[in-house]
Amino acid sequence: MRRNSPLVKRIAIVTGAIVLTAMVSMATTLAVSRSIEGNATAINIAGSLRMGAYELLARFAADLTVDPSRVKTRLDAHEARMAHPEFSRVIPDVADHPLAEQHREMESLWQDVLRPALIASAANGTRVTDELITATERYVAEVDGLVSMLEHRTEARIDLLHLIQIISLVFSIVIIFGLFLDLKNRVLRPLRKLVNIADAVKEKDFSHKANLKGSDELSQLGTAFDQMTSELALSYRELQEEALAKTRELEKSHAALELLHSSSRSLFANHDLCNGAIPMLHDLEQLLGIGPIRLFLHDKNTSEPVEAITTSTLERPFYCKDHHCNACLITPEVFDDLPSEDNDGRRLLLPIRIPGQLLGTLEVWYPASKGLSQTSRRLLETLSDQLATAIFLERQITEEQQLTLAEERTVIARELHDSLAQSLSYLKMQVARLRRLDITGEHEKIHNDILEELSTGLNSAYRQLRELLTTFRLKLDTPDLATALRQTAEEFSERLGSEVQLEYRLPPQTLSPNEEIHTLQIVREGLANAVKHSQASEILVQVLFESPRVQVRILDNGKGLPAGDQPAQHYGLIIMQDRARTLGGKVNVRNRDSGGVEVALSFVPKSRHLITSEAASG
Repeated sequence: MRRNSPLVKRIAIVTGAIVLTAMVSMATTLAVSRSIEGNATAINIAGSLRMGAYELLARFAADLTVDPSRVKTRLDAHEARMAHPEFSRVIPDVADHPLAEQHREMESLWQDVLRPALIASAANGTRVTDELITATERYVAEVDGLVSMLEHRTEARIDLLHLIQIISLVFSIVIIFGLFLDLKNRVLRPLRKLVNIADAVKEKDFSHKANLKGSDELSQLGTAFDQMTSELALSYRELQEEALAKTRELEKSHAALELLHSSSRSLFANHDLCNGAIPMLHDLEQLLGIGPIRLFLHDKNTSEPVEAITTSTLERPFYCKDHHCNACLITPEVFDDLPSEDNDGRRLLLPIRIPGQLLGTLEVWYPASKGLSQTSRRLLETLSDQLATAIFLERQITEEQQLTLAEERTVIARELHDSLAQSLSYLKMQVARLRRLDITGEHEKIHNDILEELSTGLNSAYRQLRELLTTFRLKLDTPDLATALRQTAEEFSERLGSEVQLEYRLPPQTLSPNEEIHTLQIVREGLANAVKHSQASEILVQVLFESPRVQVRILDNGKGLPAGDQPAQHYGLIIMQDRARTLGGKVNVRNRDSGGVEVALSFVPKSRHLITSEAASG
């Protein structure tokens, strides 16, 4: 029990009051009894003084020849009784006390009147006179007055003692009654309420309250019981709500799992993130009450992750390859209501990874007021695993397509080299033999013209064949197009004697393997022409994505085109035009206003799968 306990204090106060009452009663009783101690002896002595006065008077009356010495002895004996210690002790030392004044009056009457009268009567041998009798009566009256005062004083002290005993008794009864009343109000009733609360709690009834006022232990216990019942009621209600929430969460989780299961088949079948992921992410956002969701892929060309998918945006993303799709476009009103850092939204970042490789990051926004349940978090982790598998499979398919295309081109290049190239080489050797023949006469000029045309045609055909062989043998043996372009820029920088600058800004997975091959070859052809013919000192290669088109530019500061326009029948340009048509685009060659030539390629990447209007609207 605590040291400062109100209940113990009250019990201690009551016990102290009873003990104090008993001690006061005993102390006052002792004081009163001591104050009346010796009063009986003093009354007896006073009575003996009264009888002694009459005895002296009687003796003087019976014996006329009293010896003076005997008279003096009797008087001294009488005075000795008057000076008895017990008699003197009851007389107060206060001079103006009535009892002290009466005692002085008695002594004065004895010393001044009666004793001298008795001594004179004994010395003269005279008979008892009226004056002696009167003096004796006055003395006895004074003694009677002193005795009466002692008796009244004693009785008053006894009455005071009785009063003190009665007051102590009444006070003790009041204290005991108050104690029982306090125990009833402060102990019995609170205990009864607490027992009733305990019985009600057993029946899951948390509505009973003690409502005890005060600061004692039972009041504090009642307050604790009230708080406990309130907390139990709250906990019970929260448990019920939590059970309902868990049920709803399980239903939501079941629906989300069905959604992930059905969407994963589309995701893996299409091998296209935009087409396979965005409809699923929209349904998942609506089901879990989250969003927006963004997917960032790691690109080797930049240290920052590159956004590949978003479910909510005001403007078309720069990487979008289908301008007929509006799946991720929303209105400003809806965009303002989405969770973000500006409106107390919370962000969850989930890694998109396979064993040993981090592919990207899934960014999920959710309202801070609602939070994100563990079930929803696990579903999103499952989604990230599915996306990682889909991205990995898409990259693997792309690599396989690159390898297959390279193998096919290698086979074609080998066939061309073994057949057509050897035939052209044989024809060139035959033309060289014809040149050695010494033909003269009128047919000499015609013969030389024919040989010149044959030589020019063979050289052109051989050059075309060499370009085809170079094209078919060219393959992306680097991790991506950006690395191949950098290596190409380094190669032509050595041939030019100055640095070829490269500006590359393509989103990941923008081009197919075939598109990458053709783009790289067009860049190489443009650089070869610039290095060989333009006499340029600075060359800039730009490979940009201006949604939905890919823009490739080769800019130099050389002497420009002689005719100021595209050269006619230029084989390199014809090859680039053929490649551009294969890509679904075109190549323009023109002189720049600031000097030099600009070779510009523009085409729209042919995505394997684009979101249809129906899917986008859904």
